[in-house]
Amino acid sequence: MSAQASLTLQRRLNAAPAKVFRAWTEAAQLIRWMNPGDTPVVRAELDARVDGRYSIVYRKSDGRELEANGQYLEVVPDRKLVFTWRWRHNAEHESLVTVLLEPDGDATWLTLTHERFIDEAQADDHRRGWSGGLDSLERYFT
Repeated sequence: MSAQASLTLQRRLNAAPAKVFRAWTEAAQLIRWMNPGDTPVVRAELDARVDGRYSIVYRKSDGRELEANGQYLEVVPDRKLVFTWRWRHNAEHESLVTVLLEPDGDATWLTLTHERFIDEAQADDHRRGWSGGLDSLERYFT
């Protein structure tokens, strides 16, 4: 097992950090943008506070549902979210996601780091998923 497997993605979003933060922490907004490829979010429950929990349910094109859940470890309004990430079907493995928001004029630089993967293959799978989700987030703010 490699504790080193991780990924980092960046996007410049056409929205202020406060708007981007709300898109990550309000379930109604997250449902609208977090849909990597053909896998929309059908349910989301978010309690975005330190020690709060979240659950995000995706529906695959074949009808199967996948649930990601975890706990918020750090919440700095309009600046930073740190949360654990666990797939329900693989509950024994927990990884870590950090979302940093930096103002850039009227826009925001978002840096997403996801770490503690089992191996590089798992990191690559998540890179594809997060890339699709962040592409959707970019469109959400256009």
